[in-house]
Formats: sequence, C-alpha cells, structure tokens
Amino acid sequence: MAIRYPNGKQFRQPTETASKLKSASAKTSFSDRGMTLEQELNQSNAYYLNHDVAVIHKKPTPIQIVNVDYPKRSAAVIKEAYFKQASTTDYNGVYRGNYIDFDAKETQNATSFPLHNFHEHQVEHMRQCIKHGGICFAIIKFVKLDQIFLFKATDLFSYWDNMDATKGRKSIPLADIQKNGILIQYHIQPLIPYLEAVDQLIDLRR
Repeated sequence: MAIRYPNGKQFRQPTETASKLKSASAKTSFSDRGMTLEQELNQSNAYYLNHDVAVIHKKPTPIQIVNVDYPKRSAAVIKEAYFKQASTTDYNGVYRGNYIDFDAKETQNATSFPLHNFHEHQVEHMRQCIKHGGICFAIIKFVKLDQIFLFKATDLFSYWDNMDATKGRKSIPLADIQKNGILIQYHIQPLIPYLEAVDQLIDLRR
C-alpha cells in the first residue's frame, strides 16, 4: 500500500539499526540507534506505561484513503492513501494527576529552531489546553548536536506571537532554548526520561 504525505511524497517506514550498549563509563550516545525522535519517545512512553509511571500515547495521524481495490466481496485492499495534517499535537496523557499535551520536533539546524516547524492549529490547541489547566510543551531535538530540550509552551507563545512576516524572528535561537528550556539527557531506561523535566513544571505550579 502506498501512503503519501499531503505534499504527495511517499511515506517510507524508517528502519531501525541495532546497536550494542557499552559500559556505563564509556562515552556512549544512546540515541545512536537509527531511531527518529518519535520512535525514541514511543519507546520511552512504553517504559512509563509498563512501569505504571504515566499513561501517555502518540495520537494517531488521520489518513485519507483515495484508492481501494476489491479483489472479492469479503475483502478490500487499500492501494493508496494520504496522511492528513494533524489537527492537534503529537502526544497526550496523564502524569501525576495532570493532563500532559506536547509536540515533538526535530531540526538539522545547529544554531536555532525554525518556527515554521509548528502550525497555527497546534499552537492554538496548546493555548486551549493550558487555559483549562493542562501542562503543554514541546520536546525539541537538535539532531546534529544530539541534544534534546523540553521547551514550555508559554515560552513558545512569546516567540510565536512576535513573529512577523517582514520584521519578526522566524526561529528560536539555540541559546534561548538552552537558557529557558530543560536539557534532557539520554538514558537507558527510559531512553528519553522527559518526565523528570515535567516534574519541574509540576513543581512550579505549587
């Protein structure tokens, strides 16, 4: 079955490469496993769920089917489909009695994070969740630097709202993310222990 993105480009499932864990004293990058940020987070969320820490899931991306083959009455085969644009963020769930809602973004840029990686409807969704008491943020990975940060949605809003077609910044400087965000170090289990950073957000609400 051919599944395509809204721009028509065909979706190809990322391949995962096996990697051997070195000793704890070795300088090992646990992210070097051929996985995308989404796959790393899915693995981490599975750990949190299996260990009764939190219930957080990836939201399914809606698919529009455009071509179906009916080889026989009792069966239908989808031949072609397109990913629709997601209407909200990537992940949501419950942790320590709090509603958690966040988006995961990667960039190859080593000096800033482009704001065009977000969409208006995603930002508005986070505003609505915060209005009703939810905890919202973005998990941003600088691929070339192999660094991951939790960046609060309220900080994201300040850059988004000041973005202008002709004068405003089109990106968030890495230095600002390092200053205002929370660095998340890779671990073994879970691979991305981002809930430790969420704990800091929860403590700020007290």
